Order: sequence, then structure tokens, then C-alpha cells
Amino acid sequence: MSGSSTTAVRQQSEPAPADHAEAAEICSFRIAVPEAALDDLRSRLARTRYATPAPSDGADPADYGVGNDRIHRLTDYWRTGYDWRAWEARINSYPQFVTDIDGQSIHFLHVRSAEPDALPLLLTHGWPGSIVEFLDVIGPLTDPRSHGGDPAAAFDVVIPSLPGFGFSGPATSAGWGTARTAAAWAELMRRLGYDRYAAAGNDAGSMISPEVGRIDPAHVVGVHVTQVYSFPTGDPAEFENLSAEEAAGLQTLQWFWEKKGAFNTLHSQQPQTLAHAISDSPAGLLGWNSQLFDDDLDDDFVLTNTSIYWLTNTGGSSIRFYFEDTQQAHPTEPTTVPLGLCSAATGDFGSIRRFADRDHRNIISWHIHNDVHGHYAAHQAPGVLVDDLREFFRGLR
Repeated sequence: MSGSSTTAVRQQSEPAPADHAEAAEICSFRIAVPEAALDDLRSRLARTRYATPAPSDGADPADYGVGNDRIHRLTDYWRTGYDWRAWEARINSYPQFVTDIDGQSIHFLHVRSAEPDALPLLLTHGWPGSIVEFLDVIGPLTDPRSHGGDPAAAFDVVIPSLPGFGFSGPATSAGWGTARTAAAWAELMRRLGYDRYAAAGNDAGSMISPEVGRIDPAHVVGVHVTQVYSFPTGDPAEFENLSAEEAAGLQTLQWFWEKKGAFNTLHSQQPQTLAHAISDSPAGLLGWNSQLFDDDLDDDFVLTNTSIYWLTNTGGSSIRFYFEDTQQAHPTEPTTVPLGLCSAATGDFGSIRRFADRDHRNIISWHIHNDVHGHYAAHQAPGVLVDDLREFFRGLR
């Protein structure tokens, strides 16, 4: 992969269906970050020039953004204690591949179940996450027999790195937003020989997965997401007779845009301006990305995700996803494939059912868990998410 700090073993190992063998080469891949790249990272971290602290009088320092104490602690651990090689080995324990789709290298994990009737499941991450989000659910999804589940609920899992993210490498052309990515995912599943498959996602994956269903409804049996990004249109009638849950969702939405939404605006308007800073400084990348890694996430999860962006030099490329999405026309008709939601009640986007029903015609499951916190359900509440995926797709297999 040109320009990255990884190496790939280009060995064709998953032949494409015979009717599309051309331009459908799928090659095995293994992460192998050179030690020199890790030495350079540690050297840069040791020479970090930290920002001056935000004022502590008057406003809450947290109102200014990610604080110095957290960045000091994380950069110190990243340099002196964090073990990238252990995480590299963990990711490499799963079969990985790369293929070129629409001019872009696409990296993905493909873990087949031993169960003969396993349902293929396409899992999509978002920003600032990565394939690491889903590592804790691979075993229970592919091998329920060994994890207290029904073997009939097994999945084959396909977990791609988004174009422009991580081991897919920097995006090589414009236009890699939701729709183009969804089309690439449909092509990926076709290349793998899957005639029927399920789609699920978190964050940007919760935007892309429904579009996969829209683009490929003949083959997608259902879509499962952890957020439904449906917003008010401004029509006053939409706000009449709100339920308590819907009102709380609107309050969360208002708080997010007023207090946390600046990254979305910047990514959508000036991504390359920021790219120079976060591509040159690992501490800068960590500070920017960790604004959406809550304090209660474990340090290894935060640093592994951030390390992937740093070591592949995709910190600047990844944020262009937001800009590309603003440049494309968005669908005006609702999706029709079965849709299910499994969402945390706190610490995440507040999905609002009345707006979701407007954008998705076939919502058949809507679960908001009051005992679950956080944006990264597959990592923070893997058992809850696995159970919900099994139950949602039980009747769709």
C-alpha cells in the first residue's frame, strides 16, 4: 500500500466468482509496521510541545475541549507503556485481505464461521474508530457454539476499513462519502460470493449500512445500526406531542451541536487545513480524535484506534469523508429493507423514532438500552450488541 507504514502479502487467496474474475483479485494482507515507524512515533511523542492549559477560572475547563491532563497522560503511556505489537498480533490473528474497488484499495477482515448456514454480516465502523471497534464481537458472532449461543445464529463476518481510513490507505480520489462507500461494500460482498447478506454499523457505519440496503435490496436481508441519523426538517408539526424519550433525544441533539459539533463543521468545510497538523503531530492527532473517545474508554482502545490512523497516515484522509458527504445529493425516499436499532441510552446520539420512521419505511426493531453507556457498543457492551444482532436477524435468515 503506497505511502503507508505497513506491508501486504499480495497473494490471491479468495478467488472471485467466475463471472467476474477480472478486476476482482482478492489478496491476503498482514500488518507489519516497521520498527523504524514506531521509533519515529516515540521520538515525536518525546518532543511534544503541549498546548497552554485552558483557563480554570470561570468556565469549566472541559468546555474548551480535550484537556491537557488527559493528553499528557495518554501521550506518556503511548510512548512508554502502550504495546502496538500486541495489538498488531491480535488483528493479524484474523484473516485479512485487500482488494481494489472503484480505484481504491479496500482492506477487510473476513472471518468465516464453521457453521454451515452462517449468515454473512458486513460490519462498518466510523470516525475516529476503526476495525478495532469490532474485535470483541468476532468470536461470539462467528462461533456462538463456544460463546453460549445458538449455532443457528452464526455469522460470517466481513469488517472493512473505510476508504481513506486505516489499512485501506489514503483515499486516492474525490467522492468517497456514504453513497460511494455503500456501492463499494455491495461490490465487495458480491466479490466474496455472497448472494444474501446482512449489514450493520456504528457511527458512519450507521449511515453507510442503510445505504447498502438501498443500493442492493435484492441481496441485503436487513440492516442493523447503533444510531439512526434522522433529523428535524424544521416543520413545526414534527415537534407536536413529543414523547419523553423523543424530547430527551432532541435535547441531546441540541447539546451535541452546541457543545461537540465543531468537528463536523470543520471536517465538512476545511478538512485539508486540519490535515496538515494531525498528519505531522501524533499528540495533535490524539487530541483531535479523542474528542469523540469518552473518558471512560480504556486507554488501549483509544490508542490502538489512534495508532492505526497515525501509522497509515490516514488522519487527514479520513476526515475528508465528511466533506465528500456534503458534496453529494442525498436520497429523498425512505429505505425499505428491514431496519433495527440497538442504541445506548446515555453517552451516544439520541435517535428519534418519529424522524426515523420518515426516513426508513420498514423499522422492525427499536431497542434503546438504559443500562448501556457509550458510543462504541461493540467494544463497551459487546454482549448486548451480539444478543441484539442475533435476535434481529433470527427471522430474516
